[in-house]
Amino acid sequence: MKLFLRIMKAVLLGLFLVFALGPLYWVIATSLKGSQEIYAFPIKYWPSQVNWGNYQYLFNISNFAVYFRNSLLISLVASVGALLISMFSGYALSRFREQRPKMILLLAMYFTQIIPTYMLMSPLFTSLAKIGMTDNLIALTFVYITMMIAFSTIMAKGFFDRIPIALEEAAMTDGCTRTQTIVKVVIPLTLPGLAAIFSFAFVNIWNELFLAVMLLSSDHNMTVPVALNSFISKAGVSWGVLSAGIVVALLPTMIVFAFAQKYIILGLTEGAVKG
Repeated sequence: MKLFLRIMKAVLLGLFLVFALGPLYWVIATSLKGSQEIYAFPIKYWPSQVNWGNYQYLFNISNFAVYFRNSLLISLVASVGALLISMFSGYALSRFREQRPKMILLLAMYFTQIIPTYMLMSPLFTSLAKIGMTDNLIALTFVYITMMIAFSTIMAKGFFDRIPIALEEAAMTDGCTRTQTIVKVVIPLTLPGLAAIFSFAFVNIWNELFLAVMLLSSDHNMTVPVALNSFISKAGVSWGVLSAGIVVALLPTMIVFAFAQKYIILGLTEGAVKG
């Protein structure tokens, strides 16, 4: 019976792995095919000859390097900005003694998470258009920071709740100010949680499409999701170029999770369990 359960477990894990990695494999294979092989029948599951033409078109003709730089700068700046703000706001909520105001603030933050993004698009565009801040990467960065603050603050509060107040009181007894206590005692203990917050903020901002499409119009201001969306037109879909763009777009998120995986798992575990 135990052997049968082990075999079933292995089979199910194998099927899950195929379904999880299958789309990624197909995208990579398509990005390395020529146009004839992409539409060939019977289907070719791997190109007979590796073709780098899609990647050459991506960077030499479509100006994808500029789009990649725009997305990287916006994602890094917005993620760091949201992390810094949520770090202090989460700490304040965690240490705030009045329960009723704290609950009201938390409920307000939870409420912002259930509002669909498309409901905010029209008033946001109108407001930015009145002050001449459409088609502006700085304005888009501030919009992303604002979007991520509530969720990041809720996460940060969970991590700070696990830090015993006695540690801070001991540090202040030894002569540290409140700011020194936060910087030297609290933040080092919550680094795994902060890494998790940064990673989730980065991935969400990197993949965001709707606001970027609405607020950006110039070609030199495009982000990666907007550029990938532009490869789909009424005339058809450039599957080879689109697949190459998807492969390149996956690299930053894979790198972030590769370096922060240990801290993300530890941070999520600490934030999910209290006591």
